[in-house]
Amino acid sequence: MVEVEPAPVKAVSLSVDEEILDQVRMAVAAAEEKKAENIVALRLSALTEFTDYFIICTGNSTRQTQAIADEVTAQLKKNYRLRPLNTEGYTSGEWILIDFGAFVLHVFTETSRSFYDLERLWRDAEVVRF
Repeated sequence: MVEVEPAPVKAVSLSVDEEILDQVRMAVAAAEEKKAENIVALRLSALTEFTDYFIICTGNSTRQTQAIADEVTAQLKKNYRLRPLNTEGYTSGEWILIDFGAFVLHVFTETSRSFYDLERLWRDAEVVRF
């Protein structure tokens, strides 16, 4: 009887796009953990070159928008060693923008989200559903 050794198992690595989408998924989950509302993920890669995705969400107060931003940043750092390239608006908390390179997180108060209306501005973007 001839023994046959099994073929070696190859490590499966995620493509860059899949890894980015996993990071976006984690950011959305972290925002949900802090009770963010009306979370929308938009795929912008076909429309612009500066980023692949926007994540847009709303907090009920500036304290909550800051908590959402903190949680998303902490989870991405912990799980992906990913740090923001830039953060704007954290102190006021009305519109916090965190640039992670491949995606940008926008955390708004309800008033600011209605005023800037990024979903209308980027209405041609594909909505990503999780």
